[in-house]
This record gives sequence, C-alpha cells and structure tokens, in this order.
Amino acid sequence: MLFKGKSKEYLKLTDISSSNCEELKERIESGLTLVWFLDDESILDIDGRAFNFEKNQIVTLTEFHGLKIKSTGEIKMIRFNRQFFCILNHDSDVSCKGLLFFGASTLPIISLPKDDIRKFQMLWSVFEMEMESVDELQLEMLQMLLKRLLILLTRLYKMQDDFSEANPNQMEQVREFNYLIEKHFKTKHSVAEYAELMFKSPKTLSNLFSKLGAKTPIQYIQDRIMLEARRLLTYTDKSIKEVAYEIGYEDIPTFSRFFKKKEGLSPTDFKEKTAEF
Repeated sequence: MLFKGKSKEYLKLTDISSSNCEELKERIESGLTLVWFLDDESILDIDGRAFNFEKNQIVTLTEFHGLKIKSTGEIKMIRFNRQFFCILNHDSDVSCKGLLFFGASTLPIISLPKDDIRKFQMLWSVFEMEMESVDELQLEMLQMLLKRLLILLTRLYKMQDDFSEANPNQMEQVREFNYLIEKHFKTKHSVAEYAELMFKSPKTLSNLFSKLGAKTPIQYIQDRIMLEARRLLTYTDKSIKEVAYEIGYEDIPTFSRFFKKKEGLSPTDFKEKTAEF
C-alpha cells in the first residue's frame, strides 16, 4: 500500500515474505524504515553483521544501512521519507533526528511486550484502512498515526535500553551530534569541526560524553567513517581509491593505515574476505 503526496511525501506499508523480500533492500532518498518481525525465521545481514530476529521485534533503519537478506519469514514494513514526516514540528525524541534513527549508537531493536502486541496490531489495521481513505485529510491522519507509532516505540526503547537516567538536554546534544556526523562524516573528521557546528568547544563535547559513560566524540566519528568504508567495500564494486576518496581521504596510504588500525585488516584483505561470503 503506497501513499504519495503532492509535495513528494512518501509512505509505504508492505507485508513481506520470501516472495517479495527484495523490497526490504529498496532505497528511497531520505528514507526511514520500521521492520516488524512476525516470527523467528528472519536473518538479516545489516552493515556486515548478522541478526537473527525474534518474533515481535522491531528494528529501525535509515537509507544508509547496508542490507543483505539471508532468510525471511513474515514481516511488516513501514517506509517513509523526510518530506512525509520530518518537516513537522515534532518533539526531539520522535523526530527524524530522534532516538530511533540517529539518537542511538547501536542498531535500535525493540522487543514488543505481550501486553503491547495487540496495540500495534490495531494500529497497523488503522493504517491500512486510512491508506484507502483518499481525501483532503488523508495526509494529516497518516502523519498522526505514524507519530503515534514512533512515540510508542520510543517509549519502549527508552525502557529497554535504560535512557531514563540521562538528562534530556544532554540527550538532545547527543542526538544533534550523531545527526551532524551522519550529514558530514565524509568531509569532517575532527571533533573540533563538529563542536563548531554545535557552537561548543571540543572540550565541552568530550566532557558531555564522558559524563554519559559513552564513547568519546572521536570514536563516534571514526566508527561512522569505518561503517561507511565497510559498506562500500562489501556492497559495491568500487576500488580502494574510490572508497577512500568518497569518505574524505585524498590518498590511499592514509586511508589504509586508518582502516587497518580499526579493522585489523587492510582494505584489500577486507574486500577479499567479504567477497567469499
């Protein structure tokens, strides 16, 4: 079921099985995706790591995730773009820069409690009905339903990953930092450059992450660069030189030293190893 608005708004609801599982890999510009697993049969390789998903788990993905399908069971998928949802004035936790998409340092996986499964089933049913209600209020209603879904998921994710102890202002800064990395990691590799974008000093940023017991800012930046390097080496036919240039390195030796220090393998050896699978 597909909705397309007059201003390029995009929302798609799909029931996925082995017969149409390639739809999981489709990409749209500025796309964000929720994947709800209805059984224990799905194994997905996301950014080079295999995940065996359990029944009633939900994972959130952005357009930047690399995806390979090893096996699929029954899945429900919602995919939307920024024009559909992100232009609205949402609270930071459920915005497109929020916790589910750019606010977490690891892949967000939410397990639905038994008491909430019926709630999500009913919400999905209302989504389907509204997708068929073609009138001037359809867009607004679909946006409201999506926001409700994201609020429910954000609440569950916060409870499951214990974000309750963090100061809201601190979490907002972490989300903003992660979002800026996502936008600029190919051209900006230093903490100072991101601190300038946030009107803070590098020391202030470092102290913030230290208080939260999180990785250091430079670790976040380098991890994102490495993630992209692995994706390009694994999922594309680009040469080492092309990969290095795409993520902001003007010469291969500098990129190769950085990659080997982080991965334990040279880019060439890594590409050969992943090609075997």
